[in-house]
Amino acid sequence: MRILGIDPGTGILGFGVIDVSKQGKLTLVDAGVIRTPVKQADSDRLSTIYDELHEIIKSTQPTVMSVEKLFFAQNVTTAMSVSQARGVVLLCGKQHSLELHEFTPQQIKQSLTGYGKADKKQVQEMVRMLLNLKEIPKPDDAADALAAAICCSTALR
Repeated sequence: MRILGIDPGTGILGFGVIDVSKQGKLTLVDAGVIRTPVKQADSDRLSTIYDELHEIIKSTQPTVMSVEKLFFAQNVTTAMSVSQARGVVLLCGKQHSLELHEFTPQQIKQSLTGYGKADKKQVQEMVRMLLNLKEIPKPDDAADALAAAICCSTALR
């Protein structure tokens, strides 16, 4: 099974693709970010996210998409912007007939570390260990997307 994990954002959207063997072994396929210019119109930024995500899906051929759910306590403007990006991500996944799953940050942390309030460094170190990497994936958004994919792999077993 191949899973595409997404850490949604408008300025920086993280993605991570992993393979999961029948025995549960995890292998990194690809990871990175989609960046959009801050001063660009929202419609242009969302179009860039869609187009680049479409190309990532075409080139990596995942069957499952795992998207981090939003959790915001304060900034409504940021929440609205990220919500729009999430909508584009979900639409793109659906148009590619991917099996879609969504997880809260707490669910992802719990799945990877056993503690739902783990800090970012703990989660990133578990991503490194579970994927048998020499270093923590950079930037943070890519590591977060891989964490979403790993969480999904655990949920689907």
